[in-house]
Parts: sequence; C-alpha cells; structure tokens
Amino acid sequence: MLSLLEQLAETKAFIESKVTSAAHIGIVLGSGLGNLANTIKTEVAIPYSSIPHFPVSTVQGHGGNLILGELSGKKVWVMQGRFHFYEGYTAQQVAYPIRVLHMLGVKTLLLSNAAGGVNTKFQVGDLMIINDHISMFVENPLLGKNEDSLGTRFPDMSEPYCKQLISKAKLIAAANLIYITEGVYIGVTGPTFETRAEYKLIHILGGDAVGMSTVQENIVAVHCGMKVFATSVITDLGIREDDNVITHQEVLEAATAAEPKLTLLFSELVKMI
Repeated sequence: MLSLLEQLAETKAFIESKVTSAAHIGIVLGSGLGNLANTIKTEVAIPYSSIPHFPVSTVQGHGGNLILGELSGKKVWVMQGRFHFYEGYTAQQVAYPIRVLHMLGVKTLLLSNAAGGVNTKFQVGDLMIINDHISMFVENPLLGKNEDSLGTRFPDMSEPYCKQLISKAKLIAAANLIYITEGVYIGVTGPTFETRAEYKLIHILGGDAVGMSTVQENIVAVHCGMKVFATSVITDLGIREDDNVITHQEVLEAATAAEPKLTLLFSELVKMI
C-alpha cells in the first residue's frame, strides 16, 4: 500500500500532466454553489473519477470536477464539489484534495458551504463569513502519523480563518451592497439534519451556523500553511417557531438562489489576493 506522500506524488504528477500552467489560489464549491465555475475561463476540467487516489462526489449538487482556469484575471484551481465524512470516506480522504492543492502550489484557499442557520437573526439566503469553528463533532484529519514535510505535528489554530481576507471581504460586501454576517461554524458528521434539541445545544455552545463539511478541509489547509477564507450560505433555519422540516432539495434551491452573491464576493476577493 502506498504511503500518503507516495499517493500525493502520483496524484500531483497526473494532474500536472494535464495542464500547462499553475495557480496559487484554490476554491472549493459546496452544495448548490457550483455555478461559480461557469464564470471561470476554463483551461482544463478533470473529472474526479479520473484522478488517482481522489475521492468521488456522490451527493446531488456537487459537480465532481477539478478545474484550472482564470477568474478575475488570476489563475485558480476550483473544486466543483467536495467530499463528506457521511459519504463513507475517512477524515483523511475528505481532506486529501486540500493536500493535493497544496502540492500543486496553492497558498490561499477559499471555501464555501451551505449551512443551517442557528443564530436567530439569520435569514435564508444570508452569507456568513466564518471567523472560527468548533470541530468537536468531527474526526480530526490529522490523526495518525504526521508527515513533517506537509506541516507540524501540532498546528496552531488560533486564526483558522485569515483576518486579513475577512476584512477584505467585508469591504467588498459593503461596496456591492451585499448583506453579510460573521459567525462561528460548527461542523457535524451528518447525514441527518439536526434535531430541535441539537440546534439548541449548538446555539448554547456559541455556534451561529452548522454544516457537514469545511472543518476538516480547514484543519488540513492550516496544517499545510495556507491562508483560508470561508463563507456559509444560510439555506435553512434551525431555531424557529414553526416545524423545521428540512430537505436536501430545499437546501440546494436556497444555495442556488444565493449563489450570485457568493460569486461576486469570491470574484472580487480573488482580485485582491
């Protein structure tokens, strides 16, 4: 069985054989948010299924392509869809593509996701900048042997999301009249949506939004030394008076409706990186 570094080397070699240029910015598109890829001047789109050692998206709303192209005059790598713990992948497999992006030269990572709103001030369609997260509910992808060439054994997580990028995003939102909030994201395994009691617990713990992704990607990105910016699209509300029945289709529809705001935010932010 190949070691992690050997797998990464094979994946990197395969991807580099398909492209003629490099990019230092990576973008991960979450559920229902794949349309941003349509604004990119694509150089190459590689199906996940063809990439050695890469997981494959199994969830509706995740396109399943690794794209190299140009956005706002900058070369970017774009993951059109991500992977989740609930799909049966290990934490290491979920975060494997982030390590691949690191090997390809990515220094700044932009993450997006669809999330449930826990903060009672939120409305469906709001954008929330993630300024911190709580990861006690998900397996840490750094468990096991540490590869010192990828990062330190004990990475500091005091600033998991880059304050400088957050400040720039706020300026962009204000200049473009985009209502945007900030908050703490709580990562859970899924695939079940939260119970009423779980939403209340998340609220008590200080969470503003909850979702089934992002945290493991962030941990590995920080471990690799990347600067990370992340935004949640609030697609449903967990704490409300009426029956909070949630379906994945409703999540996708809400994310798709809010996607133009995210595309504008990310496009302008890329200009400033």
